[in-house]
Amino acid sequence: TWTGCYIGLNVGAVRGRFELDGPFGGSASRDGDWGFAGGGQFGCDYQFAGTGFVIGFPNMFDGTTNNRSRDFTVTTATGTATGHAEFHNRWFDALTGRVGYSWGPGLVYFQGGAVWSRIEADIALATTIAGVTTVSAGSFSDTKTGWTVGGGVEYRFAPQWSVFVEGNYYDFGSRDRVVVTPVGTVCQTPGCLFSGNTTAVSVLAGVNYRFWGGM
Repeated sequence: TWTGCYIGLNVGAVRGRFELDGPFGGSASRDGDWGFAGGGQFGCDYQFAGTGFVIGFPNMFDGTTNNRSRDFTVTTATGTATGHAEFHNRWFDALTGRVGYSWGPGLVYFQGGAVWSRIEADIALATTIAGVTTVSAGSFSDTKTGWTVGGGVEYRFAPQWSVFVEGNYYDFGSRDRVVVTPVGTVCQTPGCLFSGNTTAVSVLAGVNYRFWGGM
């Protein structure tokens, strides 16, 4: 039976997509490179008696090296500004419910739920008007709630030990940042509002130890 609770470790790769919407109708998006992800998980499962159906909940926390930079240009009646944005996804914590079907030592499952992530971004603008260039910048970092869906397979190679491979999609939500340049330039008071959205996919492999039930 898969009924019981477990704790384990995981390692894998994550790739993010960063989108930046500017105040003048322009937008920029770019896929990041594959980065490292690794951490741990715990959870509990319940297998319905006499069937192969399994339900449960895992909580997974991973640190990542996912980051990407992007250059962009905005033009208005008052001038032109070139900018640079850099995004970092430091970590994510996914709490999901999963539904699966077991055949002996194997389990295939689908999962979905909430994800919390730490996103940091730096935005810099260089505004040129009448040959004079003014540089301004803004940065922010916060933790917000998003959503995730995914699935995987798990295999019990011993009564208390199992290995798994899974893939997941994450939407970490949007973050807004106001960048202000001196009055009379592109971003006048109260400033230019930039909105960034981050999504990601991951491929993870791990091992679980069942410390209660599942004998």
